[in-house]
Amino acid sequence: MGFIADLRFNEKSNFYFQPGVIFFTKGRNYKTSPTDSTVILRTIAEPHTDSIVNTVYYKTRKQFLNYIDIPLNIVYKIKLAKKINFILGGGPYVSFFYNGFDKNENILVDVKYSTDENNDLPVGKGSGKYSILDYGVNGLAGFEFGRLFLTANYSRGLKDFYKPADYTAANYKHEVMGATLGIFFGKQVQPAPKDKDGDGTPDKTDKCPDIAGPVKLLGCPDSDNDGITDSDDKCPGEAGAADNQGCPYTDKDGDGVLDKNDKCPDIAGPADNAGCPYPDNDKDGIADKDDKCPETAGLGRYQGCPVPDTDGDGINDEEDKCPDTKGVIAKNGCPEEIEKEIVQKVEYAAQRIQFKVNSAELLTESFKVLDDVAAILKSNPEIKVSIEGHTSTEGAYATNIKLSESRANKVKNYLESKGIDVIRLSAIGFGPDKPLNDGKTSIEKAKNRRVELKLSNQ
Repeated sequence: MGFIADLRFNEKSNFYFQPGVIFFTKGRNYKTSPTDSTVILRTIAEPHTDSIVNTVYYKTRKQFLNYIDIPLNIVYKIKLAKKINFILGGGPYVSFFYNGFDKNENILVDVKYSTDENNDLPVGKGSGKYSILDYGVNGLAGFEFGRLFLTANYSRGLKDFYKPADYTAANYKHEVMGATLGIFFGKQVQPAPKDKDGDGTPDKTDKCPDIAGPVKLLGCPDSDNDGITDSDDKCPGEAGAADNQGCPYTDKDGDGVLDKNDKCPDIAGPADNAGCPYPDNDKDGIADKDDKCPETAGLGRYQGCPVPDTDGDGINDEEDKCPDTKGVIAKNGCPEEIEKEIVQKVEYAAQRIQFKVNSAELLTESFKVLDDVAAILKSNPEIKVSIEGHTSTEGAYATNIKLSESRANKVKNYLESKGIDVIRLSAIGFGPDKPLNDGKTSIEKAKNRRVELKLSNQ
């Protein structure tokens, strides 16, 4: 179980980098005989006789080791069909051992006569210890079906993860074979289709696959950018009209109205006025018929009016970083920021506001907390506070809305009683509409029952 990222090298590459963090259980489970001969003579006492019988002796061992694997794979994707890709890749990995257990059982005639179990495995260097760090290589192959992917995996460790105390010839390297099923979240980027000339038109639809050209012309070149491919253009080096085989008509004033149809051939004007200009009283370059402010020079993007100042702070919207909120020149039209320390103090205080159960009555422990908030507000007269009441989902919805409003107003009234101008205070109750969590446990429900103090300098 874990997470991987799917990072494309660039927008035209079919190679992807897939780092990950995987929680992995490795190890082994086996049964073996301690010697080549599994038959050992034992003497077993019967009620009235002694007899010698043959018994079977063997041992079992379970080693389950838990790791955090960090694979660093390079993956190549081949598009097979719409939203279906074949993927092939591999790379190194590192693993960090964090716990596990080792259990040995000696068995005689299917009866355990000794057990050695260790749930706190020794780590470090030396015999009988497990290495914290492991590393190796891995490979994968499989398919992507839209966001779903299924791969076969193989990994091989390159170092011994364990050194036994009684068997120095052993080779303890992890080898894992398996399959992975997963799903990608977020925007998924598909492999680029084959495009030999790199013009953005896939070869299968490119009419000129060996020569770069615009997509709108199906990949064929248009040297003069007149929308007519060079092969059909009688004037490929000069932009022209389609009805003139790609060659230009004469337009002396360059207003787009051909001289033969232009009533003002030496002065640029719109086609709907036969090539003659409309009047422009304020000389802002915008004809009066289109000018929303015909007596005041303005800009075309504002229909002939000057740049607006929506928030009325004296800084026009194009220069104002906060065009909907009054601000100051020093902050490019944004308000002065409230000090982080003040915000943290007020948020901490809000967490300590307490009420009687199912009531809007403040507990006495809350008075000192709100006194501190009032002191902060007095020291910072430009700050305003929005007091927001919240409840859990327990009880009737209408009751919770009313209770949250009452609690928010109770805090507002207390701050007002301490000399805070009411114009700086607002109160609203959201009831259970804005929970911090799912509210399934008593602890989660308690966290959802709260009052928040939101600061602003507007």
